Amino acid sequence: MGIKSTLIRPFARQVSKNILKDQIDAVHNQQLIFKELISKAKNTRFGKDHHFDKIETHQDFIDHVPIRDYEKLKPYFDSIVNGDNDVLWPGKPLYLAKTSGTTSGVKYIPLTKDSLPNHYGTAQKALFHYSHLYKKFDWADGKVIFLSGSPTLQQQNGLNIGRLSGIVNHQVPNWLKKGQLPSWETNCIEDWETKLDAIVEETYQKDLRLIGGIPPWVQMYFERLIAKTGKKTIKEIFPNFSVFVFGGVNYEPYRTSMEKLIGGSVDSIETYPASEGFIAFQDQSPSEGLLLNANSGIFFEFIPLDEVFNEKPTRLTIENIELNKDYAVIINSNAGLWGYNIGDTVRFVSQSPYRCVVSGRVKHFISAFGEHVIGKEVEQALLNTLTQFSSVKVTEFTVAPQVNPIGTEKPYHEWFIEFETEPDDLQSFSNKLDEELILQNIYYKDLIVGNILQPLKITPLKKGSFINYMKKQGKLGGQNKVPRLSNDRKIVEQL
Repeated sequence: MGIKSTLIRPFARQVSKNILKDQIDAVHNQQLIFKELISKAKNTRFGKDHHFDKIETHQDFIDHVPIRDYEKLKPYFDSIVNGDNDVLWPGKPLYLAKTSGTTSGVKYIPLTKDSLPNHYGTAQKALFHYSHLYKKFDWADGKVIFLSGSPTLQQQNGLNIGRLSGIVNHQVPNWLKKGQLPSWETNCIEDWETKLDAIVEETYQKDLRLIGGIPPWVQMYFERLIAKTGKKTIKEIFPNFSVFVFGGVNYEPYRTSMEKLIGGSVDSIETYPASEGFIAFQDQSPSEGLLLNANSGIFFEFIPLDEVFNEKPTRLTIENIELNKDYAVIINSNAGLWGYNIGDTVRFVSQSPYRCVVSGRVKHFISAFGEHVIGKEVEQALLNTLTQFSSVKVTEFTVAPQVNPIGTEKPYHEWFIEFETEPDDLQSFSNKLDEELILQNIYYKDLIVGNILQPLKITPLKKGSFINYMKKQGKLGGQNKVPRLSNDRKIVEQL
């Protein structure tokens, strides 16, 4: 047992104890956070504009603060970017997290002194809790790597601006920095493929024990390591590799190919971070669902998915949610986000404690014919199909509607799949996939049975298609991911 693994044990024990207490006190903690947020922000511009001095209850808050996305809050964000004080939260934010928007172009999400512990602190909590729970601390005595965006920051009007994953690099404590890879210089390389090659060169002979990142980009890293070393598996390269920390996308579609690259399974810790806040994390293994981060500066609201585009939707707090129902996530936080729709949907699988799964994106769905198929449904349909076609391996996929097929054909869902190993009989695979999607979505079933839609079709893509697409979008690597679904054909036309 090394020095680091010994030193972090008492801290991990306390972190785990706090998490177990927070599980019990989630509703009470949310009520306290709500009151604290309103109190601290009542003298900000937003607080004055929305009469925070008159807000005492959640209903008061609903009456004064509407649901908004980035575009509708943009005047406040623009004011912060221009250097103004006391706009959404007292003072100025320490950082602005720069993200890619769809309707708004580049988005700038504030990170304040109060909100930063939510981002880095939650990741540390998840790791320490895992370590204490399963008495696995060996990762701390070797090297660790988090594949992230560049930590290089731009300066504008006294504000530091950068990618969230890069900003978080600035918060890594000294005890962990000494074992962290890659080097600062390599991490600052902007071009993802150049950076990845440099990371491989720096790490392939090191004692890597913990690896973190979004699965598709970690998979690229693993593939290049194997190509560089001539080894067959990652475990041959890093024999002490024992923990994989991931987030951003569902791991299951990547699990088979990742475990093949690794040479077996390793412990994994799933997280649910977003630029707007760290929403949830895995608190036990095996476990369905991630523990809602209910005591970390965020007051959560949830809108039933079928009301998300209503002018005045139902806004629920955690004590009012129902299990196995999809909700849009709304956050109010000590970063100065108010009634903010982050665009994700979740489904609670437990209320004691509050655990949820990410079920999709509000804007990533197919409902060209009223079926409202969401991300979790297409992923589950594909996973169920793959279990029955064991030789088939999928690298990446996306789905779009074909509303205007050629001739007299009926419309259908078109799946664009990049196979690592294609099925021997593509039609049989397609038929089974359609059967599985019917089981996932009753509205899709009705459209198929009613002969409104014909069964789905698969268009195989050349290897590297999705990487090339992301490269052309300027979104290769980092925290970027391919949308699983779209209600139009913009993405697939570019593919």
